Amino acid sequence: MRTRLRQLVVSAVALLTASAVLPSAATAADDGRASGQRPSQGALSAVIRYTEYGVPHIVAKDYANLGFGTGWAQAADQVCVLADGFVTVRGERSRYFGPDAAPDFSLSSASKNLTSDLYFRGVRDTGTVERLLDQPAPRGPSRAVKDLMRGWAAGYNAWLRQNRVTDPACKGAAWVRPVTTLDVFSRAYALAVLGGEGRLVDSIATAQPPSGSSTAAAPDAKAAARAASELFSAGDADMGSNAVAFSGDTTANGRGLLLGNPHYPWAGGRRFWQAQQTIPGELNVSGGALLGSPITQIGFNAKVAWSHTVATGVPMNVHQLKLDPADPTTYLVDGKPERMTKRAVTVDVKDGTPVTRTQWWTRYGPVVTSLGGDLPLPWSGTTAYAVADPNAANMRFADTSLGFAKARGTADILKSLAEHQGLPWVNTVAADSAGHTLYTQSQVLPRITDELAARCSTPLGRATYPASGVAVLDGSRSDCAPGSDVDAAQPGIFGPARMPTLKDAPYAENSNDSAWLANADQPLTGYERVFGTIGTQRSMRTRGAVEDVAAMADKGGLTVRDLQRQQFANRVPAADLTVADVARACAALPGGTATGSDGKAVEVSEACGVLKAWDRAMDTDSRGALLFDRFWRKLTALVPRDQLWKVPFSAADPVNTPNTLNTDAPGLATALADTVTELRTAGIALDAKLGANQFVVRGGKRVPVPGGTESLGVWNKIEARWSAADGGYAEVSTGSSHIQAVGWDGGRCPVARTLLTYSQSSNPNSPHYRDQTRLFSDEKWVKSRFCEKDILSSPKLKVVRVSQ
Repeated sequence: MRTRLRQLVVSAVALLTASAVLPSAATAADDGRASGQRPSQGALSAVIRYTEYGVPHIVAKDYANLGFGTGWAQAADQVCVLADGFVTVRGERSRYFGPDAAPDFSLSSASKNLTSDLYFRGVRDTGTVERLLDQPAPRGPSRAVKDLMRGWAAGYNAWLRQNRVTDPACKGAAWVRPVTTLDVFSRAYALAVLGGEGRLVDSIATAQPPSGSSTAAAPDAKAAARAASELFSAGDADMGSNAVAFSGDTTANGRGLLLGNPHYPWAGGRRFWQAQQTIPGELNVSGGALLGSPITQIGFNAKVAWSHTVATGVPMNVHQLKLDPADPTTYLVDGKPERMTKRAVTVDVKDGTPVTRTQWWTRYGPVVTSLGGDLPLPWSGTTAYAVADPNAANMRFADTSLGFAKARGTADILKSLAEHQGLPWVNTVAADSAGHTLYTQSQVLPRITDELAARCSTPLGRATYPASGVAVLDGSRSDCAPGSDVDAAQPGIFGPARMPTLKDAPYAENSNDSAWLANADQPLTGYERVFGTIGTQRSMRTRGAVEDVAAMADKGGLTVRDLQRQQFANRVPAADLTVADVARACAALPGGTATGSDGKAVEVSEACGVLKAWDRAMDTDSRGALLFDRFWRKLTALVPRDQLWKVPFSAADPVNTPNTLNTDAPGLATALADTVTELRTAGIALDAKLGANQFVVRGGKRVPVPGGTESLGVWNKIEARWSAADGGYAEVSTGSSHIQAVGWDGGRCPVARTLLTYSQSSNPNSPHYRDQTRLFSDEKWVKSRFCEKDILSSPKLKVVRVSQ
């Protein structure tokens, strides 16, 4: 049977390649210097070999056919989620789902379908994406990427024609329709502007000039600085990540190691989907792609592995406009009037007449009236504000990722970043088989230097820029526009020479803080504030991560197994710093009681013993983990950060400070009382196992979930909705997603273990709806099948030849 299956595979691929069978191990390791391909003509096709957990290994003869196979396979697993996203980028959500319902926030921050539609319909009406596609490479996408996108659309459409939708989320829905190549590129555009215009969709869609000669008070500077800091804080973000690369000096065999742990949403259109993509002699890459993308974003090949973490760089800035006193839609630049561009956008609405709204655009970008609910930017008769997002001119993400996929080492990763400059909001961490490591914050940022901010910030900007990196510049002066670097791919952004970069350190790590402590022994300095801070307090997750990886590097002799242990250590750095003191303070309370925030006395003595006995981990069988989690959330909400610790932060010891919990803070006893009351009211034992109360429901059954929240500092980050009525945490919202632990042993195949925490498919009828989620619950991994011998030896091997 195995021999017959092997013959089937080879025969199928021979049909694709005309003169070649699947790449041998030696060819698979040649990641692609053969680039003289011609685009496919006529019908498209691919061979998909499925192995355990529904992971597809897609083989095609060129990029268009590879895109076809990828689009087909993604549709098979995620057709409803994908179709929903295409409704978004076409500006049709109000037509199908009503104007007042909320999108899933995967492609923008729009709070209602109507504002989402007004923004994306405006992008479509103005031909924004088409103009970017018309630019020659590398400013615009390469022929290979255009072929991938074209093929992806054809593959998605072929799946729709050839299959029946069984997912109840969209079965029989009119909005599940064929897509165009423009739709696929529009989705890529939405991801590019996610950190800039995408944050401000509601404001862009609703900003309107004042009536009459109204005036408005300037925003409060201190409140604006605080709001801007919170807006770009990683603490409450739905995307984060950890990643660490270890050099050959720290490993057992002198080769590099990489552990990638991106924290992304568990539902909706920003999920990862895993696959291997192969063009014989040209490309061979495995990893995770964001839904709707035809190429791997986080992954590995035979020579190099990489991951991304959401960066602290602020990918936009604001220009404060001085308006013509006679016309609030005319602004002055160097004393000369310029009229705003008026864009009327019409959206079809379900069960109603079309809705038309006006948007206002300037030379800098769209007019906005806020940067989030707590940072108003009022449009008055004298002042307005426009946001500038350089990623609105960036269609280079896919080419950057394709360069990674074909890289032979960390030097090639840097080369792709320098050539394409397409990463909108992430850092890159990489390791290779030669033992090199890399960290770089090479992202598309407005070229806001500290000098420019000092010279051109408005009073509002002088508050927001130091606090958050959000520059508010004087829009009435042309010399206050962001400058350009000679090596930049587009005007107004930093070139690659200015990016914070660390090469060949024993370890290179990032957990969504700035570049400063990528390696605590080799701090990165000298970059502009817009990239992030230097010498400031690190998050609890960064502190715990640096402690862990520095200790691993010092120990040496590391292997992939050490990476696996780190991923599921589930250590709680906040508890290591505080829980012994909390337990002692708890035991010292008079009469074993504490007063809650409602003024009632609560017996808390049982909690003291539970905390003392807790293993300080967030494993599913950890008793006391839930108690400490709920307590820590309440304590940090009650006690200001500068009052929480007895030993304050010191830039000279950033990993170990601040420390020593201030047990005299009045909020400590209150947080204990409120936590005990909360759990007892919910009928949850104080020593309940974490997994009994932190779970997801799959197929009507609870699946316990390990990991912990951001403020606890757990590497294996998990954020879930708390519902006392449902018995604890349920429906994880974000956290560990496409995890990979990768190394090399001198052979032709990488040594890799992966895990897609929420599984391949969103369809509850799929066998791959919960299989990897159960593995995640059990802290187990999937052995990656990269080389042919491993793919063909899979006991679950299934071969599918797909075509138009």
